[in-house]
Amino acid sequence: MIRVLDLENIEVNVFRGTSPDEDAQRVFGGQVAGQALVAAARTVDADRTVHSLHAYFLRPGDPTVPILYEVDRLRDGRSFTTRRVVAIQHGKPIFNLSASFHVAEAGFDHQDEPPPDTPDPASLPDWVTRWRPILGQAGQDWLDRPRPIDMRHVDWSPEARREPLPPRSRVWLRADGVLPDDPVLHACVITYASDMTLLDTALLPHGRSFVQQDVMMASLDHAMWFHRPFRADEWLLYSQDTPSASGGRGLARGLFFDPQGHLVASVVQEGLIRPWDRAG
Repeated sequence: MIRVLDLENIEVNVFRGTSPDEDAQRVFGGQVAGQALVAAARTVDADRTVHSLHAYFLRPGDPTVPILYEVDRLRDGRSFTTRRVVAIQHGKPIFNLSASFHVAEAGFDHQDEPPPDTPDPASLPDWVTRWRPILGQAGQDWLDRPRPIDMRHVDWSPEARREPLPPRSRVWLRADGVLPDDPVLHACVITYASDMTLLDTALLPHGRSFVQQDVMMASLDHAMWFHRPFRADEWLLYSQDTPSASGGRGLARGLFFDPQGHLVASVVQEGLIRPWDRAG
């Protein structure tokens, strides 16, 4: 994942990223968002950290060709720096992102509390252990792929998805390895990870899952706010819920808490959740 996020600087304000060598039909949305944030951060002074990003997914990304990221330096102020990034493939924009960076300062401080009675991640099965009995030998290649994010689901198991479930879920996650101390890299890693489970939350009330063949899903837009320092290679509790689904779109929200219960980031995403019989 670190190699994927380490973009090549090919010209002033222009960067090039590649995708992992995997059998995928389109580029994972979290990868594009993470790479775009890297591109933005490469043009910002080191004393400023990202505090928010807002992004739109415009077209599916092609995993077989590089992605160009063009950065527009919108503003360099005394406290805030703003960048706009457009990701381009085959001559067309596939994604755009606006990100704001801030010089940290003292001020008012409050937060939501983490969900009560959440079990420790060490007591929960990892992703492969949870899925192997469901996918069996047919899913062996998928199970054996390297996974940069260690995820431990608290509330959800594949067996439970045949019936409607409460509109919320909790997942512990962390980078599966030790990361460098660069705070921008840690922000890019949870930007990457934030897209892995969030939209699927919008299907919980309908008893459906991303693995089923009768649902079309795609991220439409994605927003994040970074509140407090954190490490993405330490466990983070991703508490997610879905307040609404209508018109073929689902809205999902997420809060990241560190092991001490500090709220470190917030996420909101809307995505396409369309039954395949209406996918045309």
